[in-house]
Amino acid sequence: MGSVVGEKITRLIEYATNQLLPLIIVCASGGARMQEGSLSLMQMAKISSALYNYQINQKLLYVAILTSPTTGGVTASFGMLGDIIIAEPKAYLAFAGKRVIEQTLNKEVPEGSQSAEVFFEKGLLDAIVSRDSLKDFLSELFEFHGCFPWIENEN
Repeated sequence: MGSVVGEKITRLIEYATNQLLPLIIVCASGGARMQEGSLSLMQMAKISSALYNYQINQKLLYVAILTSPTTGGVTASFGMLGDIIIAEPKAYLAFAGKRVIEQTLNKEVPEGSQSAEVFFEKGLLDAIVSRDSLKDFLSELFEFHGCFPWIENEN
């Protein structure tokens, strides 16, 4: 995640905060762009700080949707900070990739251990929802939380 992407996501969060809107971010990232070094790493803190204001101070609902792959700085920051965290089935989720972990720790990473299903079993996700069911799932979720009081209930 480079500094331009970090700035755009931060501005999105600030806009949702100022307008008192619920926030959905669909994440897909192969990790941070280390060519930018510390500027890239600072995006995690900047986005996390904006989300803190959004979630804690304003008490607004943030839903993170993790697609495949979601790794690196996105997983380390806004990808896992949602009030509700959803992933698509069989999504590849990780902070570091299998090769990096194996080379760093000199241990083999079990096959499938970086999947949405494992994250769900360990309690890191709230739901696994396929893309074709996502619209209905989110509609029910936001209706339950009363996020759109101006929309009349069809029932």
